[in-house]
Amino acid sequence: MLSASHVLRVQRVAVSRGKRTLHDLVTLPGRKPIISSGTPGYSAVSGHVVTVFGCTGFLGRYLVSKLARMGTQVIVPYREEDEKRHLKPMGDLGQIVSMEWDIRNDEQIAECLRHSDIVYNLVGRQYETKNFKYSDVHVSGAERIAKIAAQAGVPRLVHVSHLNASTSSPSHFYRTKAEGEERVRDAFPAATIVRPGQMYGCEDKFLNNMASWPIWWKLNHGETKIRPVHVMDVAQALTNLMTIPQIPGTISLPGPRTLMTEYLLDMVSSLTYTPPSSAPVLPKSIALALAKVAQAPWWPLISPDEVERRYIDDVDVPGDWETVGVTPDEIENHAITYLRRYRSAENFVRPVVFPARSS
Repeated sequence: MLSASHVLRVQRVAVSRGKRTLHDLVTLPGRKPIISSGTPGYSAVSGHVVTVFGCTGFLGRYLVSKLARMGTQVIVPYREEDEKRHLKPMGDLGQIVSMEWDIRNDEQIAECLRHSDIVYNLVGRQYETKNFKYSDVHVSGAERIAKIAAQAGVPRLVHVSHLNASTSSPSHFYRTKAEGEERVRDAFPAATIVRPGQMYGCEDKFLNNMASWPIWWKLNHGETKIRPVHVMDVAQALTNLMTIPQIPGTISLPGPRTLMTEYLLDMVSSLTYTPPSSAPVLPKSIALALAKVAQAPWWPLISPDEVERRYIDDVDVPGDWETVGVTPDEIENHAITYLRRYRSAENFVRPVVFPARSS
């Protein structure tokens, strides 16, 4: 009879000699081999080391979660200690490596990405502060990350921009996004530029903002056209980029439908069982004046550039979802998940009802 310890030893040897197949080996553009091992999942080893700048933001947390579930070691640069705590449990022991950084510090950026075979830049700002203007983050910061990644020999760079990025846009936010794309291409010609549409999810500033401050979404009489996309779909698309061949150029990720702001406001009202807002539609000049006054408090309120964006339709371009192997979901399939919290106690479990879409 074999002892229990001997049986356990034989079992370990059998497992350790498990066969690998061709798909366990990936060769990067620089000829560096990436070898995965273990049963796919949280405790596997994908062989990849990834840096996600902007990991503490809205999209970043979902991207880190998906990467870590594949057994990827993720470098999570952070600015404030408390902002990255929730990322640690997303990966197995030692797989989530946090490193302090500043977007203006070249040495810290280089230290964050020097071991990585793919770098994601998700850094962005919806509003300006006295320390960081749009150009500091979207242009200079993006260029700095791209240059240092190229100098360090990082094989792949994925830069996340915006669907409406344009050098001729009336919005300073969109103009700097477009300028940042150009700087990134100059510094890292093989970079993949990803342009997602307006994202919605649990912590978003889209559906949540509509439920809290509908008056700011009634601008332009609710006629602005938006192509909302689920943040989980965008995160999955970015995750898939790690495993598919390099794609230099631009990938557009708009939502599956183009919707009017008026419909979205009606949907929020219908799902939350709250009456539609009776607030008047503010003229653009008054909205801009109020937004300028709102810059006085130290906490972020609506900015003049956000008001400008309320009047800009999302661009009508085909999505590249097939390229990244994702089928985007309709907003109606997820909206109640994020809006139920705005229902009163007596309406909390009432049926989900959607307004009719305009043709």
